[in-house]
Amino acid sequence: MKPILILNGPNLNLLGTREPEVYGNRSLEELEASITEEADRLGVAVEFHQTNHEGEMIDRLHGARGRVRGALLNPGGWTHTSVALRDAIAAVAYPVIEVHLSNPMAREEIRHRDLVAPVCRGTISGLGEVGYRLGLRALVEITAPDGPERD
Repeated sequence: MKPILILNGPNLNLLGTREPEVYGNRSLEELEASITEEADRLGVAVEFHQTNHEGEMIDRLHGARGRVRGALLNPGGWTHTSVALRDAIAAVAYPVIEVHLSNPMAREEIRHRDLVAPVCRGTISGLGEVGYRLGLRALVEITAPDGPERD
């Protein structure tokens, strides 16, 4: 079965040290370990990628076409600024679920505009690392052979 792609955008490589009051104390590696444990329980493979480069994120989304069953995407600050990322998500046929550790709507006004949500299957925010596990479960369910979408 095809893997699920987990994509993390800019500054998420600094998890655990960057604004822990907003993003928590766990590192990106610890977050990935938690997601991997959940994937193992669900019987699915996951692939991780983090980048601070918008074009690289777009290339990852494009390159995954036909190869993955879905993607869990934390676009970080690109959520509010990137039409190019929005267009890349719209261009792929597989489902993408947007996830955020914090709740952007409860933060600064600049974070209230979400350019990618309209082209994502769903959005989970404000639940910390639990949001990633919920997003993973949702992708497994919606891409199951007998679910509403096919591989």
